[in-house]
Amino acid sequence: MAEIIPFRGFLYDISRVSIEDVLAPPYDIITPEERESLYTKSPHNIVRIDFGKEETGDNETKNKYTRAKECLDVWIRDGILIRSQKPSFYAYEVTYTIQDVQKRLRGFLCLLKLEELGYGCVYPHEDTHSKPKEDRLNLLRTCRASTSPIFSLYKSSTDGISNILSRIAQTKPYLQTTDPSGNLHRLWQFDEAEDIEVVRRELEDKAIFIADGHHRYETSLEYAREMSLKKASPSDGRLYDYTLAFLADMTDEGVTILPTHRLVKEIPEGMDGALSKYFESETIANDFDIRRRLSGRKNVFGFFRKREKMWHLLTYKGRNLSKVHPDLREIDVIILDEMIFKRILTNVEIGYEMDIAKALDQVNDGKYAAAFFLNPTQVNDIEKSALSSTRMPAKSTYFYPKLLTGLVVNKWE
Repeated sequence: MAEIIPFRGFLYDISRVSIEDVLAPPYDIITPEERESLYTKSPHNIVRIDFGKEETGDNETKNKYTRAKECLDVWIRDGILIRSQKPSFYAYEVTYTIQDVQKRLRGFLCLLKLEELGYGCVYPHEDTHSKPKEDRLNLLRTCRASTSPIFSLYKSSTDGISNILSRIAQTKPYLQTTDPSGNLHRLWQFDEAEDIEVVRRELEDKAIFIADGHHRYETSLEYAREMSLKKASPSDGRLYDYTLAFLADMTDEGVTILPTHRLVKEIPEGMDGALSKYFESETIANDFDIRRRLSGRKNVFGFFRKREKMWHLLTYKGRNLSKVHPDLREIDVIILDEMIFKRILTNVEIGYEMDIAKALDQVNDGKYAAAFFLNPTQVNDIEKSALSSTRMPAKSTYFYPKLLTGLVVNKWE
């Protein structure tokens, strides 16, 4: 079974800082310009730890990781970050608007026991890349702390956790802030033994699905292996064997997944003929509302190339997936990957973009030769992929809204 525990997290002392100046988005969506802005906002912005800047003259003993550790140590020493008195869970709610509909995502922050993926109750659904993991591993080795939670999902048929979170949401939060997109984030600490037992009992036989944060999970697992080989025995009870996680019920209506569209640097001559082997094609002119055209339809995709004033609606013909697990043959992102990127565009450079208009602009501006558009992956598709031990292609999902970094820090020394 998946093991979760409460913990004594470090939180910003809201009497010492302006909370809107010290939190940050996840490191992997921060542009260099946004990082500069976050640095300017406050000398205590969490980006200085979670995604610090490289500087001229950096070496093995002085670099962005050692500066991150210095920041963390000083902030704790000076009381900028204060530790919870008791092991706690932290209720986290985000109220946001997507496509003119207001939604509310509720869940809680905890420590999740690390397990070898595919051999326990924690399931991935997406492929990862090595370079981001190297960066995260260096940060863990130096700081011995987790600052950015993994977004994870569970499926529950009872409402014990939901009732606790609803009750807590009626009280005054420890902190609240609005992110640059206008989303309202609120955080509460809860440590009552009865509540903690309800949470533990409800999840004791549940699978945990990693929604967003595969690199961070795999990095935490590698770090735990390293520490185990060193036979480290810290006084805090091997907290490095756990990772900081946000858990939400996958049946919660507040869980939103956006599609991640694919852009390609080049396409071969005879592309139309190659596509016709696997897709029926319909040319669409004078209507670039691609999202509306795709919405509600299964196994359909948009295809647009530069210097064209129309785009093409591709409908999958429904064959040639015999090597794919039967439960996954209707998942759009897998069809696109198998039919396009493993058969036609096998060695092209791929870019990713969530916004259709921005993707079209990048093609029209010549940065890319073409774009493929698709509907969002569904939550139940993630469950199918995970339970079948099949990973989807990288960037198969984009969970929205993004969780803020720095709400709670877990340090294991």
